[in-house]
Amino acid sequence: MPLRFTLRQLEYLVAVGEMGSIALAAERLSVSSPSISAAISQLEDEFGLQLFVRKHAHGLSPTQAGRQFLLQAKKTLAEADALNGLARDIAGKVQGPLAVGCLLTFAQIIVPPLRRRFEQAYPDVRVTQCELHQDDIFDKLRRAEIDVALSYDLDIPPDLDFIPLRSLPPYAMVHETHPLAHLPAVSVEELKDHPMILLDLPHSADYFLSFFRQLNVKPRIAERTRDMAVLRSLVANGFGYSIANIRPHSEMSPDGRPLKFIPLTGAVRPMKMGLLLARGAQSAKTVNAFVSHCRELLAAWNYPGQSLGQG
Repeated sequence: MPLRFTLRQLEYLVAVGEMGSIALAAERLSVSSPSISAAISQLEDEFGLQLFVRKHAHGLSPTQAGRQFLLQAKKTLAEADALNGLARDIAGKVQGPLAVGCLLTFAQIIVPPLRRRFEQAYPDVRVTQCELHQDDIFDKLRRAEIDVALSYDLDIPPDLDFIPLRSLPPYAMVHETHPLAHLPAVSVEELKDHPMILLDLPHSADYFLSFFRQLNVKPRIAERTRDMAVLRSLVANGFGYSIANIRPHSEMSPDGRPLKFIPLTGAVRPMKMGLLLARGAQSAKTVNAFVSHCRELLAAWNYPGQSLGQG
């Protein structure tokens, strides 16, 4: 029996299933909406099945048959990627696509310079990147939607591999007139009675709050945010201090106000920044090259006095 579908059609099918809309799927894949609509119609005609229910106000929803097709389509696309990877490894060349995930807290500081240097060293690799929360990173690695991710050693599940690259100790961030701004270092005990701006991200928030639990005290949480830029602006405008592990190259907030970064002392464990991979993924030549590249560049990084990739 001749092949009744193409991998491109399956890619469009999966995009529509995940996005719930032809227009959003078209935007994600950088193709026209009519192309995706035609591909879905062709699949439905070929197999004599309705794969989606069209809802004018809410986009498209997969039918029962559509849900089963989506599961199998994802498996087929993953197998096709595996064949491509095998061919690249046999050819002994670092090439092809590489999907990189990154934790939101340091996506702006880490990924662009890493990616630029890697693409310069390996021009036949096409890198795509996405910024994610920790749980999303776990899910996308398991579904093979990303090949590797830069993250912290926070609650790493046993089915994923973590390669540590850099230890990042915590620091307190305060505005320039904060009562503790003059100190060369500060303890959790000294911070606990001051208003706190909590970086309220999954896993990260629990890490910061663990410093206070060790002392059997509660921080005075005045604000919560999931955005590092918003956090820095809130701190710089006097709404409270915050705690973080990665700091920007500039000591100014996004709205141009000065910040102070003070090392945190006491029993506060550093976070390890590293690479997360699905079990066995490092055997792929392109992934292994990226791991080696990250190790080399981060080992030479004069943090925090130098931007990554300088020198």
